[in-house]
Amino acid sequence: MIKPLLITGGAGFIGSNFIVHFLEKNPEYFVVNLDKLTYAGTLDNLTEIGDNKNYKFVEGDICDRAFIDSLFKEYDFKGVIHFAAESHVDNSISGPEAFIRTNVLGTFNLLDAARNHWMAAPQQYKPGYEGCRFHHISTDEVYGTLGAEGLFTEETPYAPNSPYSASKASSDMIVRSYFHTYGMDVVTTNCSNNYGPKQHIEKLIPTIIRKALAGENIPIYGTGENVRDWLYVLDHCTGIELVYKKGRSGETYNIGGRNERNNLYIANKICDLMDSMKPKAEGRYSDQIAFVKDRPGHDMRYAIDASKIEDELGWKADENFETGIVKTIEWYLHKLT
Repeated sequence: MIKPLLITGGAGFIGSNFIVHFLEKNPEYFVVNLDKLTYAGTLDNLTEIGDNKNYKFVEGDICDRAFIDSLFKEYDFKGVIHFAAESHVDNSISGPEAFIRTNVLGTFNLLDAARNHWMAAPQQYKPGYEGCRFHHISTDEVYGTLGAEGLFTEETPYAPNSPYSASKASSDMIVRSYFHTYGMDVVTTNCSNNYGPKQHIEKLIPTIIRKALAGENIPIYGTGENVRDWLYVLDHCTGIELVYKKGRSGETYNIGGRNERNNLYIANKICDLMDSMKPKAEGRYSDQIAFVKDRPGHDMRYAIDASKIEDELGWKADENFETGIVKTIEWYLHKLT
């Protein structure tokens, strides 16, 4: 029997990579991809599955509750994987309202529509809907910032420092409440910084590649010492799939790459690789690195302890940063040149 699955934000970076991966591995699902197609989403990310009979794209806004209810009625979804979010920290600083609307209200709309469609009462699923699950995709930024040592675990207290991370923390709490109050089958995954093919060009790694090719300054905030744990997007996709299928209801799973690198290392590594992959006429790409004023409230370090998903579900990352970044540069060189 075909299982109808709603995936939100599936035209964005992580969502599109996930849908292509998921449909290839799971032909028993019919995926409806709901995306508003803002600046961060494009159907160009989904050309591989354009003619897949188990896939349908629907343009729409998760903030429109009546529309969400109508989709559940039309397609009778038996699961939701919720990627849709405003996600760029700099944009949340200049325009926080959109982040509160999409990430908080939008998540609530989806949760509540799913609850009404699947459940007859608190702790009671309707007959035929017992296996329905809501998987919420979140971020390690909800935990705040780390010092020089230590890792985020699923028990780390929330301490968001930007409007973006505060909005994601809020949505995480709403998801949690639907498990504890209504007995709804929910899982949440909090991931570290993703990179790889199809990422929007405003993000750090695509920006470095794009600016290098254009002969422009490569902007690095502050002194470039901010550290992130880097996760190749396809490794993230396999983790999401595992948690959706096998994760324990009501639980949170942190997905991280165990690849801590600071921003200056990232920039220099990309420049060094590009020197051999697409050499400049003269000089080195690293000559273009330029330090710019740091952004407000810039968290110094994120790093995830992925032991729970590794131990419980047997997940592991296939790529380290040095292998994944080569694949990423190759994809962008093909796209941009």
